[in-house]
Amino acid sequence: MPTSSDSAWASKANTLDTAARAAMARWTGGLSPAAGLLAWTDWASHLACAPGKQAELASLAFRQAAQLGRYLLPVTAAQAPDAPAARDRRYAGEGWRQWPYNLWSEGFLAAQQWWEQATQGVPGVDPHHAQLAAFAARQWLDLMSPGNQIAGNPEVMRQTWQEGGANLLRGAAHAWEDAMRALANQPPAGAGDYIPGKQVAVTPGKVVWRNRLMELLQYSPATPTVRPEPVLIVPAWIMKYYILDLSPHNSLIAYLVRQGHTVFCISWKNPGAQDRELGMDDYLALGIGEALDAIAAIVPDTRVHAAGYCLGGTLLTIAASAMARDGDTRLASLSLLAAQTDFSEPGELALFIDESQVSLLEAQMARTGYLTSRQMAGAFQMLRSYDLLWSRMINEYLLGRRAPMSDLMAWNADATRMPARMHGQYLRQLFLHNDLAANRYRVDGRPVMLRDLRLPLFCVGTENDHVAPWRSVFKLHGLTPAPLDFVLTSGGHNAGIVSEPGHPRRRYRSLARPAGGPTLTPDEWLQAAPAHDGSWWPAWTSWLAGLSGKPRKPPALGAPRQGYPVLADAPGAYVLEKEE
Repeated sequence: MPTSSDSAWASKANTLDTAARAAMARWTGGLSPAAGLLAWTDWASHLACAPGKQAELASLAFRQAAQLGRYLLPVTAAQAPDAPAARDRRYAGEGWRQWPYNLWSEGFLAAQQWWEQATQGVPGVDPHHAQLAAFAARQWLDLMSPGNQIAGNPEVMRQTWQEGGANLLRGAAHAWEDAMRALANQPPAGAGDYIPGKQVAVTPGKVVWRNRLMELLQYSPATPTVRPEPVLIVPAWIMKYYILDLSPHNSLIAYLVRQGHTVFCISWKNPGAQDRELGMDDYLALGIGEALDAIAAIVPDTRVHAAGYCLGGTLLTIAASAMARDGDTRLASLSLLAAQTDFSEPGELALFIDESQVSLLEAQMARTGYLTSRQMAGAFQMLRSYDLLWSRMINEYLLGRRAPMSDLMAWNADATRMPARMHGQYLRQLFLHNDLAANRYRVDGRPVMLRDLRLPLFCVGTENDHVAPWRSVFKLHGLTPAPLDFVLTSGGHNAGIVSEPGHPRRRYRSLARPAGGPTLTPDEWLQAAPAHDGSWWPAWTSWLAGLSGKPRKPPALGAPRQGYPVLADAPGAYVLEKEE
């Protein structure tokens, strides 16, 4: 039997292992070298034993070499062959049809195509390892893209010639400024023009409740009468809430208020090391639970339309399922905006989530008490390296064109941390084990089941979502028999949700499934759902109105006699807390 001495040694060994993994995480930026090595070894060893795949790749290389031969000799743009590179937005400019740029771009795309084929369909390779190998190949290839080099980019060379190199001097100044701001932990240039409470997050309202985890904001009415059922918005704790209350013209919260709704919104605290033990149960109880208690006191005897965005939607779904299990009927409807409930196919973020990676993150968070926003930003940059990294470097550092700051860009730079315990639970229970969809997720010691949901559901997915792919969001159809209106809107995870009426080139598809109705596949849904031009916001508020009572006099702000006095003006104090 194990002795107390054995337990002491095991504890010391675990402490030492945790410290070693935390030290490794500091050197690797939080990425697990073991995960990468396992993926590479799995792929390479299986490819070495696959002569058929090797022959296929050799044949592809010979065909590509023959095609590239057309670009070996200098020709005029009019004589140049039709280049596949022109169909790639990175090489769509006229300069890429000139020699030798057409040769370089075509050579790069040929290498990219070869590696895509090399990392796919190798017999015996674990699918996750194959995806990691393909991802690593893309990252290394992007480093060598001719468009990212001064001499390899015709637009940069032309600009440099025309300006006598002034663009490179401006770019160097931009790079120096960005580096100094990063070292000083300051926001990007121009972000100071979008301060919460001044230029953004300016919808009038009050803080009516505060605890160690969140502030509850209640917004002032903008209409003589309001719908009796208030709207509670639960944003993700990975971001600050004012993505939904940006500038006055594109604020979803302001839009809801103008449509005659009483709106409440949770503003999560930016956690520090002292909050390391806050877990998912705390976010349920101190966040959603206490918010609903406050709303019941301020707007008594009525049910609540609850809406959750991103991880906030996942948390809200857990809360709603637990309430349904326990017979709590305070919710009138549930709206989920780019929120996943089934994590069996979570998209490209799964590249960074496996046992090795989560173990490394847990060790690092055990040292700091939280996950830094820079780590999350780095992961997203790698997933969309051209959009978020290389295109910016080309424009700002090589062409010398500083992109103007926008409210959405400034918000994106105003990131938050995540408590160690909560983030570890979230990664393991949802991403790794998919406990919610499998009916294993426990609240108050008992499992919750999405099939217990019977209230009306409104679910929004976005076409180009790298965080919550719409086909993953769509899986909610198979988890609950509740009536479900599903909307697929143009745009990405953020811009697709911030899609105000009048925004150019916006469109969406929408189709409702009745309670207990048949579940379509995503492709069947695409064929059946009618397309609409414009913003999905009016469709949502029309849906809410159909589930609401007749308008009446707005409620007061706060309820001092019930213990919910007005504490401060919106946007409150928590949203102003910065990363240390």
